Amino acid sequence: MPRIITKTAINMVREIIERLSRQHGPFIWKQRLEPVEELVTTILSQNTTDTNAARAFQSLIGKFGSLEEVAVARVEDIEISINVSGLARQKAVYIKEALNRIIEHQGDLSLGFLQDFPLEEAKSWLTSILGVGKKTAAVTLCFAFGMPAMAVDTHVYRVTKRLGLIKDNTTIDRAHDLLEQMVPPEKVYSLHVSLITHGRKTCKALRPLCDSCTLADICPIGKAKNIRS
Repeated sequence: MPRIITKTAINMVREIIERLSRQHGPFIWKQRLEPVEELVTTILSQNTTDTNAARAFQSLIGKFGSLEEVAVARVEDIEISINVSGLARQKAVYIKEALNRIIEHQGDLSLGFLQDFPLEEAKSWLTSILGVGKKTAAVTLCFAFGMPAMAVDTHVYRVTKRLGLIKDNTTIDRAHDLLEQMVPPEKVYSLHVSLITHGRKTCKALRPLCDSCTLADICPIGKAKNIRS
């Protein structure tokens, strides 16, 4: 049964966006990579840091010269070139599968056609590819095209649970859909990036800095700490 998104939750999200944008932003969308590069880099980022993913992508291009060459390379050779990202064998299979699916569909390595799709159809096309889940699809669509797809990484997941926007037992897959419904489409990118920034700088996994948190007065954990102190 779908959860009803309350006006209180929507208003809280607006307040969170405003406060975090003042503290960490502003966050204005700008394409950082070409869509296919974004997809491959996001696959490489699964279960590792952005730094390792970037290093693996550079290693991949350094070895093969282009993603077109990666598409026809042996999985074993791709695996060696992306070893720094971890889970290299699995990711090599995913990358080769993704590139070949795009070529089969388009005749070349272009994802531009997704921009003309409704959001849910674009997500569905990407997640039909082996190894591309909701987060990978959402990051690709949001960062490459500016589409309002809410990507939920570990920081977003942790911070939104602490804020009470999603319940503790909400799965990360379900969190994508719930959070996306709470956010005005034009604010999805801003919320995503601001929550990641806040999770890294303030709302840390082990020792959240509640005393210096701009959201402490609207956060159940922050309010509880203030009461105890």
